[in-house]
Amino acid sequence: MEEIVDGTFGMPLPIGVRAWDGSHAGPASGPQAVLRRRAALRHFLWSPGELGLARAFVAGDLDVEGDLTDGLRRCWAAVRRNGLDGWRIGARGWRDIALAALRLGAIGPRPPIPAAEARMSGGLHTRRRDRAAIAHHYDVGNDFYALLLDPSMAYSCGYFPTGAEDLAAAQEAKLELICRKLGLREGTRLLDVGCGWGSLLLHAARYHGVEATGITLSRSQFEHIERRVSQLGLQGRVHVRLQDYRELTDEPYDAVASVEMGEHVGESRYDEYVATLHRMLRPRGRLLLQQMSRSGSAAEGGGAFISSYIAPDMTMVPVGRTVDRIEAGGFEVRDVEAMREHYASTVDAWARVLDEQQERALQLLGPEQLRVWRLYLAGGLLAFEENRMGVDQIVAVRSDDRGASGMPPVLREAVR
Repeated sequence: MEEIVDGTFGMPLPIGVRAWDGSHAGPASGPQAVLRRRAALRHFLWSPGELGLARAFVAGDLDVEGDLTDGLRRCWAAVRRNGLDGWRIGARGWRDIALAALRLGAIGPRPPIPAAEARMSGGLHTRRRDRAAIAHHYDVGNDFYALLLDPSMAYSCGYFPTGAEDLAAAQEAKLELICRKLGLREGTRLLDVGCGWGSLLLHAARYHGVEATGITLSRSQFEHIERRVSQLGLQGRVHVRLQDYRELTDEPYDAVASVEMGEHVGESRYDEYVATLHRMLRPRGRLLLQQMSRSGSAAEGGGAFISSYIAPDMTMVPVGRTVDRIEAGGFEVRDVEAMREHYASTVDAWARVLDEQQERALQLLGPEQLRVWRLYLAGGLLAFEENRMGVDQIVAVRSDDRGASGMPPVLREAVR
């Protein structure tokens, strides 16, 4: 096995590898990849690359003993060090791999695809398919998300102004930051497009006196928000609807937020999404868009694993392209704040909770979905740490007919 890696990729194994027959290759210390069954290699042969490895891991045929994040970090470092980012295995490499698999008895029929993998149908970003894509990830159960997230159920990048905050404090700081950037005050009408479990709606209504409306495609989220509204006595001030953004027909709002929802819209629908945000905002009203991004050299979307197991049909592009689309949609962009390091801290906090609560998470998710989440959080942490993914808060305004924005000339003093 070690000889195949050296010959095919021109580098030594970055982590140890132990096969089902007890054989071992690579470093003896540090994280160890464990091929528990021959099916681990079959997954890779049938689906070369990231997807095959992900299927083997989710199925339990491939595992990592030791720190999964450290193992992935070492592999990514080896790829960069040897200039293999975007590299493809050639014919000779595949021949060597196939011969080795034959010697190991790993040639055989395609292993079953894990049940946790999304199976999407219908036209890309139709309303029906978008509902199914959202349900795949967000409707796995409110009990699990309550276990993983902070008490506000904020499932987006937190904000760690001093670096010493715990997850709950970081999420509260993020919600307050959004409210300040939007200039919320008593009586403001706020629309949250893709409102999640309602953390921003409830925070804005309780602490800033706004009338808040949120829309979501997730029934689990909708039911959670309705319960919280009743528990907090916010009936008449917080409203939630099971609704697609393309179905919005309300009168314009004073402020509009959309927090990590734009990634789900899709490149082909993004202009329609921006047009909807513009139509839903009154002149001189503020928009806050928080959205994940990919660097210019990275593939759009989250990669094969994310697309298949976490967020089907997700699209992530460089932040500059997002700003261009917002401006083309009639907005004046007033501020962009990069929050990449804050997301690394957020994902790290979620990963620690999952590690500490593995037994309960296993009961709630089952073994396949638990492995999906372990891989998702480990890979996500590294993507933000290593600047392969980012996240930004963009503040924009719908100017009035005279071009006035209603924004103070010194924005930073206004939003802090």
